[in-house]
Amino acid sequence: MNRALLSRLLPDAEPERLTVREGQFHRVVVGPDRVVCLPRTEAAAARLPHRAAVLRLLAGFDLGFRTPRPLLEGGARDADGPPFLVLSRVPGASLEAGALEDPRFAEAAAAQYVTLLAELARVGAEERVRAALPAPRDRWRRFAADVRAEVFGLMSDGGRRRAERELAALGGLPSVTSAVVHGDLGPENVLWERDGGLPVLGGVIDWDEVTIGDPAEDLAAVGAGYGGGFLDRVLRLGGWPDGTLATRIAVIRATFALQQALSALRDGDEEQLADGLAGYR
Repeated sequence: MNRALLSRLLPDAEPERLTVREGQFHRVVVGPDRVVCLPRTEAAAARLPHRAAVLRLLAGFDLGFRTPRPLLEGGARDADGPPFLVLSRVPGASLEAGALEDPRFAEAAAAQYVTLLAELARVGAEERVRAALPAPRDRWRRFAADVRAEVFGLMSDGGRRRAERELAALGGLPSVTSAVVHGDLGPENVLWERDGGLPVLGGVIDWDEVTIGDPAEDLAAVGAGYGGGFLDRVLRLGGWPDGTLATRIAVIRATFALQQALSALRDGDEEQLADGLAGYR
């Protein structure tokens, strides 16, 4: 940790009150009113300018929830030190374990997830958003080919057979590019406040993997993070008419570990690579 850099970027923060969080792409230092993102790899550092641009774009929309706003950037060519991105701190906290066991609490949270996803779909229709986040062509076909070419050599024979089944299922997915997809909409990235004991969506953080794509990707993350019961609540309240949605969610969710492994391999992150491949070795 670069203490001199943090002292400059968080001048009013008491060191002992800073919180450090380790993500797949960044080490995040949380101060009282701002956070500092320090990339863990050179590849993550190279993506910082694009990440800042996307966050500025999102901040220009009234989404009904907060997103981090870029405050200060420093790149690899910055004479003052290593690359970093300083963001505004989004208030709130992740839902605590067991909170969704209360049906009234769970229903309120699910309704707000529906609103969140509806807002991402609305913004995904904006021309300037689609220009900044072009929908990847043949995304799943290219993903499957890349996993086979780059990751299969690290797997056992049984692991490759499992991965092949998961990748083959991707081949049957329709091409859906209707919404902004956060890409990691699990519990740790959705922050809540309380009003009368019920949850109020405060904001969404960690937009590293944002793209234009299929809302089933974010719904798959909801199911993975909170369980099938909560996902069922969200689907019921959302009333999505598409009969293929449940299948798309299941197929995409089954590839999460492969997605992690491929990203980690390309970023040179051995820890995340080993975690992603744990079920394939």
